[in-house]
Amino acid sequence: MKKFIFLSALCLFFASSYAQEELGTAFDFWVGEWDLTWDEANGDVGKGTNHIIKILDGKVIQENFEATEGKNKGFKGTSLSVFNPRNETWHQAWADNQGGYFDFTGKVDGNKKIFMTENKTINGNLVVQRMVFYDISNDQLTWDWESSNDGGETWKLNWRINYRKK
Repeated sequence: MKKFIFLSALCLFFASSYAQEELGTAFDFWVGEWDLTWDEANGDVGKGTNHIIKILDGKVIQENFEATEGKNKGFKGTSLSVFNPRNETWHQAWADNQGGYFDFTGKVDGNKKIFMTENKTINGNLVVQRMVFYDISNDQLTWDWESSNDGGETWKLNWRINYRKK
Protein backbone atom coordinates (compact mmCIF):
# COMPACT_ATOMS: atom_id res chain seq x y z
CA MET A 1 0.00 0.00 0.00
CA LYS A 2 2.85 2.40 0.84
CA LYS A 3 4.39 1.74 -2.58
CA PHE A 4 1.06 2.56 -4.25
CA ILE A 5 0.73 5.85 -2.32
CA PHE A 6 4.35 6.77 -3.12
CA LEU A 7 3.93 5.97 -6.83
CA SER A 8 0.64 7.91 -6.95
CA ALA A 9 2.26 10.93 -5.30
CA LEU A 10 5.22 10.69 -7.68
CA CYS A 11 2.90 10.57 -10.72
CA LEU A 12 0.96 13.60 -9.46
CA PHE A 13 4.22 15.50 -8.91
CA PHE A 14 5.49 14.82 -12.43
CA ALA A 15 2.08 15.55 -14.00
CA SER A 16 1.89 18.84 -12.09
CA SER A 17 5.48 19.76 -13.02
CA TYR A 18 4.81 19.00 -16.69
CA ALA A 19 1.58 21.02 -16.71
CA GLN A 20 3.33 23.95 -14.99
CA GLU A 21 6.25 23.81 -17.45
CA GLU A 22 3.85 23.73 -20.40
CA LEU A 23 1.85 26.67 -19.03
CA GLY A 24 5.12 28.50 -18.29
CA THR A 25 6.05 28.39 -21.99
CA ALA A 26 2.53 29.11 -23.31
CA PHE A 27 3.55 32.46 -24.83
CA ASP A 28 6.91 31.37 -26.28
CA PHE A 29 5.28 31.17 -29.74
CA TRP A 30 5.36 34.99 -29.75
CA VAL A 31 9.16 35.28 -29.50
CA GLY A 32 10.72 36.48 -32.76
CA GLU A 33 10.87 39.25 -35.34
CA TRP A 34 7.46 40.03 -36.83
CA ASP A 35 6.07 42.12 -39.68
CA LEU A 36 2.56 43.33 -38.90
CA THR A 37 -0.40 44.43 -41.02
CA TRP A 38 -3.93 45.52 -40.19
CA ASP A 39 -6.92 46.92 -42.05
CA GLU A 40 -7.74 50.54 -41.31
CA ALA A 41 -11.23 52.06 -41.36
CA ASN A 42 -10.53 53.98 -44.60
CA GLY A 43 -9.55 50.79 -46.45
CA ASP A 44 -5.78 51.38 -46.21
CA VAL A 45 -3.41 48.84 -44.70
CA GLY A 46 -1.48 49.82 -41.59
CA LYS A 47 1.94 48.31 -41.04
CA GLY A 48 4.32 47.81 -38.17
CA THR A 49 6.89 45.61 -36.52
CA ASN A 50 7.10 43.71 -33.27
CA HIS A 51 10.39 42.47 -31.84
CA ILE A 52 9.78 39.91 -29.08
CA ILE A 53 12.69 38.57 -27.01
CA LYS A 54 13.23 36.60 -23.81
CA ILE A 55 15.20 38.39 -21.11
CA LEU A 56 16.20 37.86 -17.47
CA ASP A 57 17.49 34.30 -17.82
CA GLY A 58 14.70 33.49 -20.28
CA LYS A 59 11.97 34.01 -17.68
CA VAL A 60 10.50 37.28 -19.05
CA ILE A 61 9.13 38.03 -22.53
CA GLN A 62 9.79 41.59 -23.69
CA GLU A 63 7.77 43.12 -26.52
CA ASN A 64 8.82 46.11 -28.65
CA PHE A 65 5.98 47.26 -30.93
CA GLU A 66 6.06 50.07 -33.52
CA ALA A 67 3.46 51.21 -36.06
CA THR A 68 5.46 52.27 -39.14
CA GLU A 69 2.73 53.09 -41.70
CA GLY A 70 -0.88 54.24 -41.60
CA LYS A 71 -2.95 56.34 -39.22
CA ASN A 72 -1.15 54.89 -36.18
CA LYS A 73 2.35 55.64 -37.57
CA GLY A 74 4.67 56.57 -34.72
CA PHE A 75 2.71 54.65 -32.08
CA LYS A 76 5.19 52.63 -29.99
CA GLY A 77 4.74 50.34 -27.04
CA THR A 78 6.51 47.81 -24.92
CA SER A 79 5.40 45.06 -22.60
CA LEU A 80 6.88 42.64 -20.11
CA SER A 81 5.20 39.25 -19.68
CA VAL A 82 6.12 36.78 -16.96
CA PHE A 83 4.83 33.47 -15.65
CA ASN A 84 4.48 33.16 -11.87
CA PRO A 85 4.98 29.46 -11.07
CA ARG A 86 3.74 29.86 -7.47
CA ASN A 87 0.20 30.68 -8.58
CA GLU A 88 0.55 29.36 -12.17
CA THR A 89 -0.50 32.69 -13.66
CA TRP A 90 0.81 34.83 -16.51
CA HIS A 91 1.05 38.61 -16.03
CA GLN A 92 1.76 41.38 -18.53
CA ALA A 93 2.40 45.10 -18.08
CA TRP A 94 2.04 47.29 -21.20
CA ALA A 95 3.13 50.92 -21.63
CA ASP A 96 3.19 53.12 -24.75
CA ASN A 97 4.34 56.49 -26.03
CA GLN A 98 0.81 57.93 -25.73
CA GLY A 99 0.63 57.43 -21.96
CA GLY A 100 -1.24 54.13 -22.15
CA TYR A 101 -0.69 51.58 -19.41
CA PHE A 102 -2.44 48.24 -18.86
CA ASP A 103 -2.08 45.33 -16.45
CA PHE A 104 -3.15 41.96 -17.80
CA THR A 105 -3.54 38.44 -16.51
CA GLY A 106 -2.90 35.68 -19.02
CA LYS A 107 -4.54 32.36 -19.65
CA VAL A 108 -4.78 29.59 -22.21
CA ASP A 109 -8.25 28.78 -23.56
CA GLY A 110 -7.95 25.87 -25.98
CA ASN A 111 -5.91 27.11 -28.95
CA LYS A 112 -6.22 30.74 -27.87
CA LYS A 113 -3.73 32.59 -25.67
CA ILE A 114 -5.33 35.52 -23.87
CA PHE A 115 -4.20 38.50 -21.79
CA MET A 116 -7.13 40.26 -20.06
CA THR A 117 -7.59 43.26 -17.78
CA GLU A 118 -9.56 43.16 -14.55
CA ASN A 119 -13.19 44.28 -14.72
CA LYS A 120 -13.67 47.99 -13.97
CA THR A 121 -16.94 49.83 -13.51
CA ILE A 122 -17.03 52.85 -15.84
CA ASN A 123 -20.26 54.88 -16.18
CA GLY A 124 -22.20 51.97 -14.73
CA ASN A 125 -20.74 49.46 -17.20
CA LEU A 126 -18.48 46.55 -16.26
CA VAL A 127 -15.59 47.16 -18.71
CA VAL A 128 -12.89 44.61 -19.50
CA GLN A 129 -10.34 44.48 -22.34
CA ARG A 130 -8.34 41.62 -23.74
CA MET A 131 -5.77 40.55 -26.31
CA VAL A 132 -6.42 37.23 -28.01
CA PHE A 133 -3.69 35.36 -29.92
CA TYR A 134 -4.99 32.60 -32.23
CA ASP A 135 -4.42 30.79 -35.55
CA ILE A 136 -0.87 30.37 -34.25
CA SER A 137 1.73 28.64 -36.41
CA ASN A 138 5.53 28.86 -36.64
CA ASP A 139 5.45 31.78 -39.08
CA GLN A 140 2.16 33.61 -38.48
CA LEU A 141 -0.60 34.36 -36.00
CA THR A 142 -3.59 36.64 -35.53
CA TRP A 143 -3.94 39.07 -32.62
CA ASP A 144 -7.22 40.75 -31.65
CA TRP A 145 -7.72 43.65 -29.24
CA GLU A 146 -11.26 43.38 -27.88
CA SER A 147 -13.38 45.21 -25.32
CA SER A 148 -16.53 44.40 -23.42
CA ASN A 149 -18.98 46.70 -21.62
CA ASP A 150 -20.84 43.85 -19.94
CA GLY A 151 -18.11 42.13 -17.95
CA GLY A 152 -17.05 39.81 -20.78
CA GLU A 153 -20.45 38.46 -21.85
CA THR A 154 -20.02 39.96 -25.34
CA TRP A 155 -16.92 41.31 -27.10
CA LYS A 156 -16.28 44.08 -29.64
CA LEU A 157 -13.28 43.82 -31.99
CA ASN A 158 -11.22 47.04 -31.80
CA TRP A 159 -8.08 46.07 -33.70
CA ARG A 160 -6.93 42.94 -35.54
CA ILE A 161 -3.24 42.57 -36.35
CA ASN A 162 -1.85 39.91 -38.68
CA TYR A 163 1.64 38.75 -37.67
CA ARG A 164 4.11 37.30 -40.21
CA LYS A 165 7.54 36.09 -39.11
CA LYS A 166 10.42 37.99 -40.74
